[in-house]
Amino acid sequence: MAETREEWIKKRAYALWEEEGYPTGRDSIHWDQARHEREALEGSAASSNGKEAKPKAKRAATATKRAATGAKTNGGVTPAPKRTASRKTAS
Repeated sequence: MAETREEWIKKRAYALWEEEGYPTGRDSIHWDQARHEREALEGSAASSNGKEAKPKAKRAATATKRAATGAKTNGGVTPAPKRTASRKTAS
C-alpha cells in the first residue's frame, strides 16, 4: 500500500522530534521541516522528458554561491585565487 503525502510528513516530523530528544513545543517546526523535505523530494523527481530535475532550493543555493564567489554568469567560471603557503621563521 502506498504511503500518502500526509503520512510521510507525519512520520518524518515524528522522526525529527525523536532525533532532537523529544523536545516540548517544537511540533510545528518539525512539521514544517518535514513538509519542506517532502516538497524538495517531489521537486527532484524526474521530469516528463525523463531527465532528473534539480530541486529549486539547490538551484537558488548554487546561484547564491556563484554570486558570492564572483563567478561569471555567462557560462565561464572564474577560478578562485590560489593561496600561497607562508612559513613562519624562527626568531
